[in-house]
Amino acid sequence: MEKYGMIKLLIHWLLSALVLLIISQFVPGFQVQGLQPALVAALVIGLLNGTLGLLLKIVTFPISILTLGLFLLVINALMILLASRLVTGFHVSGWIPALWGAVVLALLGMGIHAFTRRA
Repeated sequence: MEKYGMIKLLIHWLLSALVLLIISQFVPGFQVQGLQPALVAALVIGLLNGTLGLLLKIVTFPISILTLGLFLLVINALMILLASRLVTGFHVSGWIPALWGAVVLALLGMGIHAFTRRA
């Protein structure tokens, strides 16, 4: 990967961690205890979405079509819940906080993606 691409990836990772910190301030049951857990959680969520999440999205593609893509939020919430079990200092206390976190992460993630495409 070229140097410019690595910088964009680093910026995306940092912004994703900041988004997790922001979500923890507004979504009850979504807790991040500092920048370091946020950075690790952003990395783990990204890795889970790129592996297990991708497999689940392929398997559940017909359901995603029927729900006009809303089922993808359920898969993202599941990845967030799994990450909260793996990362110390990052805790999500159930499906509802995970689902709200997935919604906010998706919305802000679109903004991050648009920002890093221009940068």
